[in-house]
Amino acid sequence: MSATSNPLVAATSAPPRVQRTVNANINNFSAGLTRIDPRPYAIVCMHIGPSVEVTCERGGKLRHGREVAGDLDIVPAHTPAAWETKQSGTTLVMRVPDELLRTVAVELDMDPSNIEIADRFQLRDPFIEHIGWAIKADLDSGGAGGRLFRESLGTALAARLLQRHNRRSLPMRDPKGGLSAWKLKLVISHIEDNLESELSLAEIAKVAGVSVSHLKTLFRRSTGTPVHQYILRRRVERAKLLLQDESLSIAQIAFATGFAHQSHLARHMRKILGVTPAAARRDLAQPHVAEQAANI
Repeated sequence: MSATSNPLVAATSAPPRVQRTVNANINNFSAGLTRIDPRPYAIVCMHIGPSVEVTCERGGKLRHGREVAGDLDIVPAHTPAAWETKQSGTTLVMRVPDELLRTVAVELDMDPSNIEIADRFQLRDPFIEHIGWAIKADLDSGGAGGRLFRESLGTALAARLLQRHNRRSLPMRDPKGGLSAWKLKLVISHIEDNLESELSLAEIAKVAGVSVSHLKTLFRRSTGTPVHQYILRRRVERAKLLLQDESLSIAQIAFATGFAHQSHLARHMRKILGVTPAAARRDLAQPHVAEQAANI
């Protein structure tokens, strides 16, 4: 019998498979204080709900600010952290295993024994934001993207952390030709606080202090998304959060998130999330589905 025909030999000679996915879940938090003990992995939190006022204590530093959709907090491994918020909110929590970081570091010709992920507060990083929305979409679909899709997202997130959020990496800069970080924050805060209104381009351009034509160009360069598409996605995401409140009808939720009527919301939710409001509400009523989807 040849060696290759023996399944035991083949099994013992194969190298162990490295897990390339990140574990993620959607966290709905209440106003008040939240503490986490030191964890053996880096944590990336992306704010995805309505804006909140937050005070954060981490690494001996106290910071205060307003979290808006897309804002990122990066907590290095073995770092205790505490947040106190004045409002309830929602975040996407992504846990990045050290094993994944070391594996990707080798592939990037970096020293895997000398990795120090930086502590970041209310960071804007369009690259990680796009990864975060893709992970959230996979959670919402119950993991329909499959293992290969989730592994590609995990590898991309680890690579970005190593290249731009390592203590030895170059500092983050505003996107070339885009809005400055503080202007982008003003614009996104205005959008988040007024999703139920018409939100004209002229109104948003005034907040940014630029012309409408410049707003279109600068916003897309800063976020990778046109203004109108960004607003539609935020309205759909806000509507999905409101669907958890069964006291609200779908028609009421449509009006509360800036849609003309229930069918208007349903059309865009189906296009962006792949489900109707009624189907999304049914899924939200099944906690075992969300629990299973969280292990990506």
